[in-house]
Amino acid sequence: MMETQSLEEFYREKTASVPPNLNSGVGHFNVFRLEDCLHGSPVRYARRDYYKITLIKGANRYHYADKSIEVEGTSLIFFNPQVPYTWESLSGDTKGYFCIFTPAFFTEKSRTVLAELPMFAIGGKPSYTLNQEQEDAMGVLFEKMIAEINSDYTFKYDLLHSYLTEMIHMALKTEPAVNLYSHPNANARITSVFNELLERQFPIETPVQRFTMRSAADFAENLSVHVNHLNRAVKNTTGKTTTALISERLLAEAKALLKHTDWNVSEISNSLGFEEAAHFNNFFKRFTTKTPSMFRNV
Repeated sequence: MMETQSLEEFYREKTASVPPNLNSGVGHFNVFRLEDCLHGSPVRYARRDYYKITLIKGANRYHYADKSIEVEGTSLIFFNPQVPYTWESLSGDTKGYFCIFTPAFFTEKSRTVLAELPMFAIGGKPSYTLNQEQEDAMGVLFEKMIAEINSDYTFKYDLLHSYLTEMIHMALKTEPAVNLYSHPNANARITSVFNELLERQFPIETPVQRFTMRSAADFAENLSVHVNHLNRAVKNTTGKTTTALISERLLAEAKALLKHTDWNVSEISNSLGFEEAAHFNNFFKRFTTKTPSMFRNV
């Protein structure tokens, strides 16, 4: 089974200490200069428990799922936690920046769905070649992130989220890198369609809207495949079970509805397909250690 690098493992490998409250459920973000993190063991080919955006200069080769990407000059590369990757320097003088963040950090401040963005979609094109003007603009954003992460500003994570969103939209305005070679994989294709069906049910925009496909069997029926085949494909591609991915997306939407709407907990529970509000409370508390009401009032 493909290994998955946790945030704790990342910090143990790249820094002297693990930040406190790393798994508090409120989301995590951090930013680094690439040259400060090249010491120690080589980058392992593995999945991560977090998203990553890298601004990299020089000649490098990335191995990303069933794709290989050779980049030269300056590129912005987006890494999905469901997709394993590693990279190697071809020039020996690699410089740049990278930031890491959990889905909770992004979704709790935005209704944008990360999996719907082209750079984070499974089977999408994660590499964007930058010209000098774009490189300068991205470098300024990363330097702002570094300055902000080290500041004492009370609302710095709101500002960091804004910088992150700006970076994503700046990338979407560029052309994806063309030196990308794809090797079709049946498991990846099934997983991609599964994710598309899952995301198609979101966002929940009114209390009368209802999340209906809640189980692996529901998705398998819509995909006309056996549920065991779907489960194997998703597990092989992402390292997670179909049920876990459905639960994670359901939880992200629940958090967004609690933070960004004035619907009562019962309305949110119903829209997310729970037969009883108590079932929703138990589900939410199991993943966050808080009840929906407690989470909303934090």
